[in-house]
Formats: sequence, structure tokens, C-alpha cells
Amino acid sequence: MALQSMTGFARAAGQDERVSWTWEARSVNGKSLDVRVRVPSGFEAVEQAVRAAANKQFHRGNVSLSLAIDRSGALPTYRLNETLLDQVFALQDELSGRVSAEPPSLEGLLAVRGMLETVDVEEDEAAEAAREKAIIQCGIDVLAGLASARAEEGARMATLVADHIETITGLTEEASGAAAAQPEALRERLRSLVAELLDADPALPEERLAQEAALLVGKADVREELDRLRAHIAAAHDLIAEGDAVGRRFDFLCQEFNRESNTLCSKSSDVELTRIGMALKAAIEQLREQIQNVE
Repeated sequence: MALQSMTGFARAAGQDERVSWTWEARSVNGKSLDVRVRVPSGFEAVEQAVRAAANKQFHRGNVSLSLAIDRSGALPTYRLNETLLDQVFALQDELSGRVSAEPPSLEGLLAVRGMLETVDVEEDEAAEAAREKAIIQCGIDVLAGLASARAEEGARMATLVADHIETITGLTEEASGAAAAQPEALRERLRSLVAELLDADPALPEERLAQEAALLVGKADVREELDRLRAHIAAAHDLIAEGDAVGRRFDFLCQEFNRESNTLCSKSSDVELTRIGMALKAAIEQLREQIQNVE
């Protein structure tokens, strides 16, 4: 599998004869998985179902989902306000003989404000259950779209991560070449150190001289650090090939990379090796920044 990003966005929509709905999903970086679902009142069952699906779909990241419901497409149902109609006829009878007027027409009656009332038509349970199921499925679809967006971003990230690993590989080999030139510089330092110690008053015993020389040689040996860097590079390639939720392990590997580069710089007795070590630290930091977005 390819690397998975924690960044993505998706939208999905659906409708029936009475209601339309829209799901939006977005995710950003997170140390763990944090799923937040916002739905209108009355859709708690939908929220629980979609939240469970999100927890199953993803491993890390701050995932936010929102559901919008639109009922404006439903055709209104009207009923006659019988009380108001009776009042109109009673008023007509009361005014009869006092004013001259034609009998009220149907159009006139319906034009009276409040004569027609809108009513909510109750649906049967089967229709409501079918709508709820459709909305949940739409929520699952938007999660799939979000996963696809995260995968696409992850594929782009994999290329960048591989480039950083390639840079680290090249710098490691440069460091190996520079380290090979350290013995000559080390010999010069030893000659200087021995001369200083021999001139010391009182003169140091030969055993102490041997200890100082051995300590200096040990501090300048970077072969173990280079071997570990090569092992970390191989591990990084394995993680890229494995893909899926490897972000935590990759982040830990970056810490190991950084530890070896720090030791390399501290042991360096050569300007060129120090320069390479600093470039190595910069490349590792760039790798770590990319890894922060890997699931």
C-alpha cells in the first residue's frame, strides 16, 4: 500500500421526494484519531453509525464531518382553517341588511390571510427508516471519498519522502568518504597532543599517553554511526513500501536519524565532515516535516 496522508476533503449529497442532504468531510494532522460529527437534531442514530465507520476507516488525524438537511424541496400540504371560515360567515350574517355586498367567492375566501394553513404530513416508519439508511450510506460514501483524497495526497508525499531519503543516502556516502580522510587529520592531532603532553611538567607516564591517544581515536571513529544511518535508510525504504498507517514508526525513525547525525557532527575532526553532517541534519529535518502528515 502507498503512504496515507492525514489531509483531505470530500463532499457527497443525496435526496428523496421530501428531503435533500449534503455531507462534508475534512481531515488534518493529528497525533491520534479524533472524529467529530455534526448533525441536526433528531439524527443521533446517523451520527453514531457514521462515527463508527470513520473510526474503522482511519487510524490517525483530526476528522470532521458535517451533515446539512434541506427540506425546502418538499411540497407543502394545506388545510382549510374551519374556525376562521365560520367567523367569516358569521360576520357576513351580522352585516346582512346593513351593507350591500355580493356573496363571498371561493377566490375571495382563500385570499383571506390564515384561511389556508400548512400542515406537516407524518410519514410512516418505513419511509423514515429508508431515508435514515440512505443518509448513513451517503455518510459512508463521503468517508470513502475522504480516504481517496488522503491516498492521493499520500502518493504525492511518498515521492517527496523518497527524494529526501535519496538525499540522506547521498550525504551518508559523502560522510563515509570524508571519514576515510580523518586518519591523517587524527595523526596530526595525536602528534600535537603527544608533543604537548611530553613537554608537560611533570611529564605524563607512557600509560597515560596511551590512554589519551586511545580516547581520541575512539571519539573520532564514526563507522558505527554511518552503519546505523545505512540501516535507518533501509528501514525507511521498507516503511515506504509497506505504506498504510506507518506515520508513528516513521516519526520514530526520524528521531533515530537525527540522533546519528548529531553524533556524527560531535565526533567530526574534519571541516568537510562537519559540513556534510550539518547538511544531513537539514535533510533529516525536511524528511521529518513531511512525515508529520503521514497517517
